[in-house]
Amino acid sequence: MSPTSARIREVGPRDGLQAEHEFVPTATKIALINALSRTGVSTVQATSFVHPRAVPQLADAGEVMAGIDRVPGVTYSVLVPNVRGAERALDAGADEWDLMLSASDSHSRSNANRNTWEALERLKPVIALGLENSVSLVGGLATALGCPFEGKVPYSRVHDVVGAYRDLGVRKLSIADTVGVADPALVRDTMSRLHADFPDCSFLLHLHNTRGMALANLLVGLDAGVTEFDASVGGLGGCPFAPGASGNVATEDVVHMLQLMGIDTGVDLEAMLELARHMVPEAVGHVADSSVARAGVSWDLHPAPEKQQLA
Repeated sequence: MSPTSARIREVGPRDGLQAEHEFVPTATKIALINALSRTGVSTVQATSFVHPRAVPQLADAGEVMAGIDRVPGVTYSVLVPNVRGAERALDAGADEWDLMLSASDSHSRSNANRNTWEALERLKPVIALGLENSVSLVGGLATALGCPFEGKVPYSRVHDVVGAYRDLGVRKLSIADTVGVADPALVRDTMSRLHADFPDCSFLLHLHNTRGMALANLLVGLDAGVTEFDASVGGLGGCPFAPGASGNVATEDVVHMLQLMGIDTGVDLEAMLELARHMVPEAVGHVADSSVARAGVSWDLHPAPEKQQLA
């Protein structure tokens, strides 16, 4: 049975923009975050306190966080890779820290120059600092649903990384299909087993649409009990450390599908479409990778009373 509601974490300003080669001006980032904050999303992942040499696009993280308007009820999250980044995130007043480990050693070495367990050691003081300061923590598992270097990652490895996070006090985990290779059977099996094995943890899905399966994977995630999802306005995104990675599932595509199914996200679809069609292309210099932004909403072609009310 499908849930009646779902939460959307908008990751376009961080995970989306980090893949853009041309620097997006700080004022444009602030304007985009402010606009997204007013669409009804539960969370906006605003930026990352990573070293500027690693991701030059996000070198203005401090300025962005200082410049945004905080909308009541919206959580503002940032990616925090190390203690220095955590200290900067504290100074910036971020509500939530996204942590990142790779489920596979190969991707971890590409991303962090160390294997998964070595990377975890580096995160331990970050987690401790966050817990001491009552910051909400989200433990990310990149490549949990497939690695560009190793292929399918065994469930036992995903289980062990989730368990390591849990033992350190992190109870919310993000399970990522970093390069868009997951299939519905894998997502259903993984999420069902994680819920059964870690009943005191909550899980969200971070899905890329590289091979057009993100919405299908999201649906089976819903069936497996997941009710929170990362998505990116206009389908922006891609991992600079994972060959072949393309954009995240488009926020407007997710909201459109769930709205058709009668699942409430609280997101104003028309407002999100306006951003995908106009503000995002102006910011990044190319059109949005979004089915609904191109084709329009389904009820434009076959309106039904209930869909007209939802619209």
